[in-house]
Amino acid sequence: MVGLLDRRLVFVTGKGGVGKTTVATALALFASERGRRTLLCEVDAKGDVCAYLETSDTGFTARQVLPGLFVMSMDTEASLREYLKLNLRIPVVGRIGPLARAFDFVATAAPGVREILTVGKLAYEVRERHYDLVVVDAPATGHIIGQLAAPQAINELVKVGLIRSQTDWMLEILSDPARTGLVIVTTPEEMPVNETLELSARVEKETTVELAEVVVNRVLPELFGHNEEELFDRLCLPPAVAALGALVDGDPAPVLDAARLAVTLRRTRAGHLERLRAGLDRSVPMMYLPFLFTRYHGMRTIRQVAQALGEELGF
Repeated sequence: MVGLLDRRLVFVTGKGGVGKTTVATALALFASERGRRTLLCEVDAKGDVCAYLETSDTGFTARQVLPGLFVMSMDTEASLREYLKLNLRIPVVGRIGPLARAFDFVATAAPGVREILTVGKLAYEVRERHYDLVVVDAPATGHIIGQLAAPQAINELVKVGLIRSQTDWMLEILSDPARTGLVIVTTPEEMPVNETLELSARVEKETTVELAEVVVNRVLPELFGHNEEELFDRLCLPPAVAALGALVDGDPAPVLDAARLAVTLRRTRAGHLERLRAGLDRSVPMMYLPFLFTRYHGMRTIRQVAQALGEELGF
C-alpha cells in the first residue's frame, strides 16, 4: 500500500455537506507541517478554503498562506491562457476574448475539454515537481468522475497530434497509484454511504485513478456501553423517575431522553459504518474523524481535524 502522503496528487471528493473541503484543507495543512511543500487547489473556487485558513481570497496564481502551504483557486480561462503560453508558445495578454468564446463553444460541444484544463494544470504541477504534494478540493461526487475521466475520454477521441501527446502524460500521472489517489469523504449516514459505495464502483470502472482512502467524518464517540443502556432503561421507569425528581432540581426525563438518543444515534451510525466497510473493497483503507461539536470553522477546527488525520495516518 502506498501511504497517502507518499503520493504527489490527491483528489478529495464527497457528497455535499460531509466536510470535503474541511478534510482537504486539513490534509494539506498536515502535510505542510510534516515538511512537505504542499499546494491546495480549490476547484469550485467558493472561497471556503480561504475562510477555513483565515486568509484573504486567492486566485489562479498560487499564494503562500502558511510555511510550506500554498493555495490557489481554479480558473479555466487562466488555465487555457497558461496552456497556450507553455505549450504553443502563444503570448496572451489580458483577456483572450474571441479565443475564450471559441473555447466555450468547443467545450460545450465536446465534453471533457473544460475538465482537461483543470486536470492538466494539476498534473502539470506534479510533472514539473513544483510541489511535493498537490491536494485538490475536487467537485462533489456527482461531477468528479467526469473530471478524472477527461484525459482518457479525450485520448479515445484524438489519436495523433499535440493534444494526444498532452493527454498521454496526464494519463500516465493519473494512472500511477504511487503518484495519484482519490479520497472520498463521507459521514456515517444512509445517503452519504450510498453515494460513497456508488462512486467507488464508478471510479474503478470508469477511471484509471486509484481509490486511496475513504474518510468517515463526524463519527460519534461511544459515550455509553451496554451496562449504561440497561441502567437508562431502569431509570426511565416511573418509580426511578420519581426518586430522581426528589434528588435533583427540575425534571430528569429530558436528560434521560438525551442519553437514550445518543445511544440510538451511535448504534444507527455504527450500522451504516458496517455497511460501508462491507461494500468497499477490503484493500481500501478507511479513516475515522470524530464529530467536532463546534460551530466555528476556522484554523482551530482545521488544526483539530489535521491532528485527527495525523493520528489515523499513523503519525
